[in-house]
Amino acid sequence: METPSEENQDQRQDKRGCFECCIKCLGGVPYASLVATILCFSGVALFCGCGHVALTGTVTILETHFSKVTSDHAMLTDVIQLMQYVIYGIASFFFLYGIILLAEGFYTTSAVKELHSEFKTTICGRCISGMFVFLTYILGVAWLGVFGFSAVPVFLFYNMWSTCATMKSPMANLTNVDSICVDVRQYGIIPWNATPGKACGATLGDICSTSEFYLSYHLYIVACAGAGATVIALLIYMMATTYNFAVLKFKSREDCCTKF
Repeated sequence: METPSEENQDQRQDKRGCFECCIKCLGGVPYASLVATILCFSGVALFCGCGHVALTGTVTILETHFSKVTSDHAMLTDVIQLMQYVIYGIASFFFLYGIILLAEGFYTTSAVKELHSEFKTTICGRCISGMFVFLTYILGVAWLGVFGFSAVPVFLFYNMWSTCATMKSPMANLTNVDSICVDVRQYGIIPWNATPGKACGATLGDICSTSEFYLSYHLYIVACAGAGATVIALLIYMMATTYNFAVLKFKSREDCCTKF
């Protein structure tokens, strides 16, 4: 029979073994990829969800106040509907791509930190890692463009909002409020023959007070912030995948040199 001291010693060894196993497992977690995945999912969700609703509100504002003839804004409506379908595709693609990059992060982190004594990198695995590095760089550059594009409606809505705020300001000392207008035709949103194409004075102030304008303006801001968060997430992915790929490539050379 085991004495109490021997039983306590066995329990301490079991606890030490579990603790070391947990530390080893935590050491294999790709924290950079995990943070990037959470940030990417959050950014894409904000961009796609808020962008979709904001585009719908924009169409309502244009149809109600700036272009009352359907044929004048028919092309714009089609473009917005196409952009909404693209948003569905972007959300689905980045959901799958984020999961794949996270799984690839677990794979490469395990290889880099050598959690398994018999683990060997293969040419196929290194090629897949290199492909993800290249694709992530391409997506990062593309999302920089998306981030810049998402700032355009924020700028347009801010111009309208600031104009309305100027008219309502008691310090403005305006003599003729009706002479202040916002003409959306100059931005190329609708054609020059659209009717009325612009809003002036009290009409413009009423537009800025509508729920569609208020909601769309703030949703565009959130969508732009979501695009910025996605850019940051892709930058983190770039650094993590590039580092892991470089280490895997170095390990493969080291294995070749020590094979004989």
